[in-house]
Amino acid sequence: MSHRQLSLNAFLHDTGHHEASWRHPDSSVERAHDIDFYIEIAQKAEAAKLDGIFFADVPGMWAATPYRPTAHLEPITRLAAIAARTERIGLIATASTTFYEPYNLARLFSGLDILSRGRAGWNIVTTQSDAVARNFSLKEIPSAEERYQRAQEFLDVVTKLWDSWEDDAILADRESGLYFDPEKVHAINHVGRHHQVEGALAAPRSPQGRPVYVQAGSSNDGRVFAARNAEAIFTAHQTIEDAKAFYDDIKSRTRTFGRNPDHVKILPGISPFLGDTEAEARELQEYVDSLTVPAYGLGQLEGIAGVSLRHLELDEAVPVELFAGSGDVLDNNRSRLQVVANIVERDRPTLRQLLHRLAGARGHNVVAGTPVQVADVITEWFEGGAADGFNVMPPLYPQLLDAFTDGVVPILQERGIFRTEYAGSTLREHYGLPRPDSIYSDAAGRSDAVATA
Repeated sequence: MSHRQLSLNAFLHDTGHHEASWRHPDSSVERAHDIDFYIEIAQKAEAAKLDGIFFADVPGMWAATPYRPTAHLEPITRLAAIAARTERIGLIATASTTFYEPYNLARLFSGLDILSRGRAGWNIVTTQSDAVARNFSLKEIPSAEERYQRAQEFLDVVTKLWDSWEDDAILADRESGLYFDPEKVHAINHVGRHHQVEGALAAPRSPQGRPVYVQAGSSNDGRVFAARNAEAIFTAHQTIEDAKAFYDDIKSRTRTFGRNPDHVKILPGISPFLGDTEAEARELQEYVDSLTVPAYGLGQLEGIAGVSLRHLELDEAVPVELFAGSGDVLDNNRSRLQVVANIVERDRPTLRQLLHRLAGARGHNVVAGTPVQVADVITEWFEGGAADGFNVMPPLYPQLLDAFTDGVVPILQERGIFRTEYAGSTLREHYGLPRPDSIYSDAAGRSDAVATA
């Protein structure tokens, strides 16, 4: 088996990543809030030796529309339940730096990491929705620059909190009566622009030291933040050329922060329609596309484009000039716009074709083919310097995850690029990431140690 190993996550999304998956006659839409449904999926992913499962999240309605399931349960709670019924699979949840407080988030993810024995990952987002902002007593979302400034301070505080107990702080010494060594538990005493937090965290250091830092987003602000902080990056690309350019850019940026680029895993999304033949896979894709409600997809597309497309007929070509201003990615709102603009420029689709293209996975790479063909795409991107692995985004759950784990994973294993057994028990070990030392482990003077009576 080769030294470099592919990473694979299952990105969980109720009935599937295709926006019309819930309308498929074999969908599990009635189980969208059944925890056993997600436990079963996680157990299948674990049996296939996948690195982790991932829940995205927005603290509000994902879309104000009746055309798609939008009532999603909070992900950390779901992952805690899944942790009790699994043993090795990583557990990654999204949480926003704009709408949490650092201490609260640090406790939640520390608890998940401790209870799961080291399998937690935090997908760090800043959230960009005015509608969500209005759920948190704000009239509008702060600017991208402001959100990322807050996010960096937030992450710095959370890191201090997760490190505030040194690894050997707990003594549990019955004879002396000391449960912990007060010299090894630290008040962080953070005073910043956005946060004032005394600490220490009311929990010992977790098995991974800290949950894995994951980041999603390809804006300029997002890339700088990711290069400085992230240990895994979820991203969207339609072509291997675009993916490789992003990969090279991020790896280069990590070096400017003095980081090892091998310790940043870049994981684009892939949404595979699978069949025994390519024709069968494409037939399934076309059928699910036929279930879409154009009004829903059009609303989503207009939200990305920032312009109205209501004047276009469904079978009319999308004018290239509508996206002429996308240019380089300048802020987080425009990163997905660039993906759409590239599709329009390259493929010149009709509006209907563009809506179908985005219906599958919101701009991520949708592939229809046999298990060998999908494995070939994964292998090409992995070995061609475009990805360290993938966020697998089945269009229909659980059927197309089963098709992936039963059909594609064995091929990747035969090729020697994906594990046949877990080598470790934590998400960090699955990703091949080091366990970080506490920032306080070599602290001098101990002036920040927690006082005891």
